Amino acid sequence: MKFPRIAKIKQHFKGPVVHDIAEEVARQFSKLRMAETVKPGMRIAITAGSRGIANIALIIRSCADEIKKLGGIPFIVPTMGSHGGATAEGQVEVLESLGITEEYCGAPIISSMEVVQIGETPDGMPVHMDKNAWEADGILLMGRVKVHTDFKSPIGIESGLMKMAAIGLGKHKQALLIHSHGVRGIRDMMPEVAQVMLDRANIICGMAIVENAFEQTAILEAIPAAQIPSREKELLAISASLMPKLPVEDIDILLVDELGKNYSGTGMDTNIIGRIRIQGVEEPLSPRIKYIIASNVSEESHGNALGIGLADLTTQRLFSQIDFKKMNENVITSTFLHRAMIPIVMENDRAAIAAAMRANWGVEAEQTRFIRIPNTLHLEYMYVSESLLPELEGRSDIEILTGAEEMQFDEHGYFLKFNHE
Repeated sequence: MKFPRIAKIKQHFKGPVVHDIAEEVARQFSKLRMAETVKPGMRIAITAGSRGIANIALIIRSCADEIKKLGGIPFIVPTMGSHGGATAEGQVEVLESLGITEEYCGAPIISSMEVVQIGETPDGMPVHMDKNAWEADGILLMGRVKVHTDFKSPIGIESGLMKMAAIGLGKHKQALLIHSHGVRGIRDMMPEVAQVMLDRANIICGMAIVENAFEQTAILEAIPAAQIPSREKELLAISASLMPKLPVEDIDILLVDELGKNYSGTGMDTNIIGRIRIQGVEEPLSPRIKYIIASNVSEESHGNALGIGLADLTTQRLFSQIDFKKMNENVITSTFLHRAMIPIVMENDRAAIAAAMRANWGVEAEQTRFIRIPNTLHLEYMYVSESLLPELEGRSDIEILTGAEEMQFDEHGYFLKFNHE
């Protein structure tokens, strides 16, 4: 079968960036007058989630350093719901894969799935919290604020500090309770659970992280606990304005080199690919992609290929790496089962593209609107089919780096390694 020729392009995004993480963390501690809150000898828990956040290990280490300067004793608490196989050991493994180690951060990791009930929501949902964090003298709540991959919130609380408080600090037990109500649980009940956490637990502040389109730290902001709900709404709007996106809205075939938990909680960011696949939730109007191919799963995902169900085709390489115990635990906790359904498994990239083109009714090979991206988080560099070049030429946000060339596969039929420059 004849394949479309492809050219490499570069997207140009704009946005702020924090150049000195440690200096900015120190400035934020000073702004909040943390010396008046953290006293010598106080044990302070720092939350650490499972997302692949830029500079996350450095941010945690910098926070631990500032706590130690004030005489406090920092420790790290894994806060990631059911991730890591919903085990204490598995969650430490996830943190270590992100570079969050005791040696690097200068603080012990205290991992446990044990929780205590600290209250309940107005509707009667029990609110549980990590026992070690509850017993600490204070909690520094840390999380990245961004648009959620499952829903759009009418109150402006999606993925961020409030979610970290509710589902992160609540561990597997709270995650199960919230997710058992489907979208209503994470959209409507999650903020209520988080508010109980803010009211009852000794959360001294939140450290909000916002990233730009290059996956760089754009904003680091320490927020007093009482102001977290209102400020998070404002930061969510800023985060949405900085998000990357695909260069066109109508695509025949999108090949994603890697899906993974380090790129998105859903393996592939639903906001990028325009697919949510949750019962009762309306699909986005754009982008409009006929077929998505998931080629591989990231090493950092440890076999959790959640998000594979968002694709139409995958490869034998990806399928052979799936750890079904980890993936199933994650997807069953979320209750969004479609996202772990296995699509058509093809021998390799070449076979998957051929199958998608075969089903791309009435479109000749040279007219196929094809895009290849490394993952849904890094969208600066990508390959596009020759047919898309007329739409991209002359755009100030697009740089066409090469002429159109034949697709190059290795001896196993997979694309050659993605060159991120």
